[in-house]
Amino acid sequence: MNYKASIACATVLTTAVFAAPAAWAQDNTARDSSGFFISGSYGGYKSHGGEFDDDNDLLGASVGYKFNEFFALEADYIDFGNFGDDDVEGKLKGVGLGLIGRLPLTDTFGVYAKAGAFASALDVDAFDESETYDEVSPFVGAGVDFRVTEQLTAFAEYDRYNVDIDEDDFNGQVTNDGPDFDTGRVGVRFQF
Repeated sequence: MNYKASIACATVLTTAVFAAPAAWAQDNTARDSSGFFISGSYGGYKSHGGEFDDDNDLLGASVGYKFNEFFALEADYIDFGNFGDDDVEGKLKGVGLGLIGRLPLTDTFGVYAKAGAFASALDVDAFDESETYDEVSPFVGAGVDFRVTEQLTAFAEYDRYNVDIDEDDFNGQVTNDGPDFDTGRVGVRFQF
C-alpha cells in the first residue's frame, strides 16, 4: 500500500470513529421512543417448597407498552410444563401483568426491575386425587437488556413466583405450602 492510500484509509477510519457516536446518539433517540413491543423467551426454573422439588424448562411470550426508556407495562404468558415426582405431580401456567422500571447504564445496555400480579392455574395430581388451584399472587423480578438493533433487544431475567395448595384437598398428605418458582430466562424483544 502506498503512502496516499494509507492516508486515505486512515482518514476514512478516523472519520468513522468520530462520526459513530453522533450516529448512535441519533439512533438512540429513535429507540427510546414509546411504543408497543412483543417478546419471546426460553429458560429454566427451580420449583421448591411444599411437595415439589424439581428443575424444568419454561416458555414465555409477552406483549407490552414502553412509555419511555424508564417505564413499561408488560403482560406475560408463561408455561412451566410438568414437574414433581410419581406421588405428587403438578402442571402450572399463567398470565402475569407487571410494571417494569429500567435504569439505562449506556445507550445500549440497561438493568431493570419488575413487579406485578401472576394469575395462575396449578393442576395437582397427588395420591389418586386431582385438584386445580386458580389464584392471583404477586411476583418480582430483575433483569438486564442489550439493544441489538433499533427495534430488537436481547434480555436475561430472573423472576420469583409462588402458588398455594390446600392440604385439606389431599387428606393432609401434602403441606399447605405451595411451591416457589425461581426462574431464569433469556429472550428477545421487538419494539414496533
